[in-house]
Amino acid sequence: MVVLDVAEDLRPLLYGSWRRARRGGLVGGPPPDPDATLGHVVQSVGVPLTEVGALRRADGTVLGPSCRPGLDDIVRVEPAARPQPLAEPRFVLDVHLGALSRRLRLLGLDVAYRNDSADDELLAQAIRERRVLLTRDRGLLFRRSLPRGAYVRGDRPDDQAHDVLDRFAPPLAPLTRCVSCGAELRPVPREEVLAEVEPGTRRTATHFTRCIACSQIYWRGAHARRLDAFIATTSADHPAPGVAHP
Repeated sequence: MVVLDVAEDLRPLLYGSWRRARRGGLVGGPPPDPDATLGHVVQSVGVPLTEVGALRRADGTVLGPSCRPGLDDIVRVEPAARPQPLAEPRFVLDVHLGALSRRLRLLGLDVAYRNDSADDELLAQAIRERRVLLTRDRGLLFRRSLPRGAYVRGDRPDDQAHDVLDRFAPPLAPLTRCVSCGAELRPVPREEVLAEVEPGTRRTATHFTRCIACSQIYWRGAHARRLDAFIATTSADHPAPGVAHP
């Protein structure tokens, strides 16, 4: 029997039957098949390898996910280290994370999102554009073809945003991207957009930006204070480190 000593941070990912049966962080049983790798065993209890850091025997030996565990092995499953800063922080989000996509774009992150993307389309885009796939669907993270992904923790969009920033520590550039499509914003002269906004906006707004892709116009409106508070909090809580890993 292979026994996995699952770190506390990873235990919420265990399938329900394993969460109920575990003793502390220990889960165990026969491998899914005699030729199963350690990675297969870990994922068979519900933990995607994207969330795993080191796999260690009780004696401290580090094991790779492709190795075949011994029947009497006790393997410590440790969480991925945080932060994991990226040389090119680029993300693609699954269809259930629309609110998160808007928050990350508000902070200036390069985020691809469509509310009608099929799973295979998400995987293809992640590979083609070298994006990290963010999802709460473990099935997507189990896909062998996925080069890089992450399970998003939290039920509220604000909590999810904090989780992504805590894990990847991307540099922030608030109010530089369109929250609708994710493209960059450019300042535009006030006179250029007056005919496209409501009379009340013409009277009160002085500075405008326009999306270079979808032409959406932005200005400081009624929600500015709430957005400023979110930006200030996240910027203070998640300063980007100076070193990035490729």
